[in-house]
Amino acid sequence: MEIRQLTLFVALAEELHFGRTAARFNIAQPALSVHIQNLERDLGVQLLVRSTRRVQLTKAGSVFHERCRRILSDLENTRQVAQAIAGKDLKKLTIGTIYPATFGVLPEFLAKIGRRFPDVKIHVRTGTSEFIIREIEAGNINVGFIRPPENLGALRCLGLAHERYVLAMPFDSFLSRLPKLGIDDLRPQKIIAFSRSNLSYTEDYFYRMFREHDLLDSIAYTCDDTLSLFSLVSSGLGVGFVPEWMKELPNQNVAFRTVDGVDFNVGLSIAWSKDDPTANRDEIVEMARSLR
Repeated sequence: MEIRQLTLFVALAEELHFGRTAARFNIAQPALSVHIQNLERDLGVQLLVRSTRRVQLTKAGSVFHERCRRILSDLENTRQVAQAIAGKDLKKLTIGTIYPATFGVLPEFLAKIGRRFPDVKIHVRTGTSEFIIREIEAGNINVGFIRPPENLGALRCLGLAHERYVLAMPFDSFLSRLPKLGIDDLRPQKIIAFSRSNLSYTEDYFYRMFREHDLLDSIAYTCDDTLSLFSLVSSGLGVGFVPEWMKELPNQNVAFRTVDGVDFNVGLSIAWSKDDPTANRDEIVEMARSLR
């Protein structure tokens, strides 16, 4: 069997018409027939049922068609991976990012890619970890910065960092002047927390902590995302727990303190599909590894 024969057979199985298939490859129809006959002879099975009116796949032909499609797809991916390793043909890269990476490791990552591939066009898409994972699986994002989920399926994942949660408070809050903060110091405060309708592992941790320390009645505001929570703190409406990356936000009117008894960390990882030749370039993975 030859790759050319497999390519012609797959096309014929899709067209089910010798004339159209021959025209597609700019060859004579008798030449196409010879290729298919030789393929059937090598296999020792009949792949097609031909008549003067139509062409049909046999059962063996249908199975062989699906296998050939996979073989040709694997060959194309292998070609792209080989070119990727050689540093060729990287023209466009789509990167997914959650907000912590946007304000953290993303700028450095983009700078590294730009130095290594100065002609590459880069598109950045922002979203939740769940959204980014779905888009990687769909082939719409090449690599994505995410919070590591419990199950990544067929994706590959490289852990980059862990960051702790700290208490954000208005800059002039008396809490910022205390030598040490404990959970009981939050009791007279208006607490800004996440809505229970948006529970993730992080939100669940703080909800249980507030309940354990009898602080649920101190929750004055709830919101669905970290940036909204931070905005309410910045406006002087209360205090709330946020990841450390928020210290990088400009124009802050916010102070940050650790709280004894609150020991919660979240991870940051980069994920990609093992079947994506663009993402599987050694350089891309090494650039991400160097961010740790």
